[in-house]
Amino acid sequence: MTTPILSTSMTTPELSPGASSGRVAVTVCTAAMISLAIAMGVGRFAFTPLFPLMVRDGLLNSEAGALLAASNYLGYLVGALVASRIRVKSATLLALGLISTVVVTAAVGWTSSVPNWAILRFAAGVMSAWTLVATSAWGLGWLASFGRPHLAGVMFAGVGLGIAAAGMFCLVVAGTEVTSLKMWVKLAFLASIVALFPLAVSRRLPVHIVGTGTSVPHSSSRNPPAKTGGLIVCYSLFGFGYILPATYLPTLARGLVDDPQVFGWAWPLFGMAAALSTVFVSWRLQRTNQLSVWAASHFLMAIGVLLPSIWASLISVAIAALLVGGTFMVITMLAMQEARARAEGDATVVLGQMTAGFAFGQLMGPVASAAIGRFTTDYSTALNYALELSAAGLLLSAFYLWREVRRHNFRHNFH
Repeated sequence: MTTPILSTSMTTPELSPGASSGRVAVTVCTAAMISLAIAMGVGRFAFTPLFPLMVRDGLLNSEAGALLAASNYLGYLVGALVASRIRVKSATLLALGLISTVVVTAAVGWTSSVPNWAILRFAAGVMSAWTLVATSAWGLGWLASFGRPHLAGVMFAGVGLGIAAAGMFCLVVAGTEVTSLKMWVKLAFLASIVALFPLAVSRRLPVHIVGTGTSVPHSSSRNPPAKTGGLIVCYSLFGFGYILPATYLPTLARGLVDDPQVFGWAWPLFGMAAALSTVFVSWRLQRTNQLSVWAASHFLMAIGVLLPSIWASLISVAIAALLVGGTFMVITMLAMQEARARAEGDATVVLGQMTAGFAFGQLMGPVASAAIGRFTTDYSTALNYALELSAAGLLLSAFYLWREVRRHNFRHNFH
């Protein structure tokens, strides 16, 4: 999942003379959607549906899987922090991220060493973060220039579509005659073909980074405003809360039935719920309170996270996939919008804190699960305890956000 560091205030689109704004907007939106699908669906989350298949092939166990997941999350954190400091065209960074994501994904299938896999998954995390940052700056810059910010929801639906596509790929290709290592290579090959469109469009329609003299003024304080501190904590708990089901849903399903044609549906459901919810909320948000929707999303996600730990069935896993998948990209959009609205001066400081908190939270998810495992009798018990801890954090953050809504309404009514 996935938080972009938005820097559209520092970019200036280059429009072609006589270009149709509607046609270009659709082209850019489609290219950005595909770019995000590759960055997140392949670079970040392809490991989720492939993990139980690698376990099936005797290549990984639960501890090694947690190591690879944590390595990818650490790479994403490092990549997000570094990407905001790279002074190149966003189109160039986008291309570098996409090409590198394809290469490191294919390389997973060319080795069978856990240490090598950890390095490759770290690199994939870095590259997916770079692609996400560059795509956000590039795509949102063009959409803003055409006065079509509502298409951002469609653009970010690419994350859910990428997750669903990776899940469907595993569902279709998985079989006893096809090893998981070959599936990594095939997935990279398909991603390389799909990546040609955003690579071509971003090269034809670049966005150049302007010098620091044209950027928005910086806040006098390099610390985020105090009133955003609670938001940063809530967003960090969101990162911690969603990452375990986002990583282990197919594994939970496989524990109930060993048929890939059955347990493999958990991940496509997750991705489609993410894509549809993002589009829906982006169109309907003007009629609702943003903070209330954020709080409700945390509450619904908490139910989805908790459900598999107290009710072990394919139905509970499917409901969890819908609840968690249907809220995690919505939370991302709402949290970043709320943080920008509350920021004093340069919002980049707050967005950087939000990104760091989220990345740290999702990094701690597998770590907490592994730590709990040292004090429990088996892996499934440890995972259940970790899921319950994640759900508790989401519920606490939901209550905090609802309290913020009540405070806002009280102040509004009082004045």
